[in-house]
Amino acid sequence: MNTTIERSLVIVKPDGVRRGLIGEVIRRIEAKGYAIVAMGIRTATDELLGTHYAEHAGKPFLPGLIEYMESGPIAVIVVEGHRVVEGFRSLAGVTNPTAAAPGTIRGDLGRDWGTPMIENIVHGSDSAQSAAREIEIWFPGL
Repeated sequence: MNTTIERSLVIVKPDGVRRGLIGEVIRRIEAKGYAIVAMGIRTATDELLGTHYAEHAGKPFLPGLIEYMESGPIAVIVVEGHRVVEGFRSLAGVTNPTAAAPGTIRGDLGRDWGTPMIENIVHGSDSAQSAAREIEIWFPGL
């Protein structure tokens, strides 16, 4: 039996912060049984976002994504629990909020606003390795 405790990075994106959804995202994380290890409100910079999205360097969507992520404050959260990476991604729902299942963060709270960039409320690490890298970017030394 694997009882390894993982950490994941969750970001409440600018659209979620603007709409006052930080508390609802945290409520769902805690209701699922995960622990909040660290949290902060940040204004993302080109440098931080360039490092965070390094695997997308040179892709045509990256400038728009960075512009969107810099459009307002974000809430950066480190969550911890058994299989939390997989669990939070399930809790968040699929990337496209129109296709996200009811009961998920994106399915219940997100929608297509007709903007060039998908505004889907949250980011969640896609693997334990990505989580470790992302947490080090946003919370050095944690």
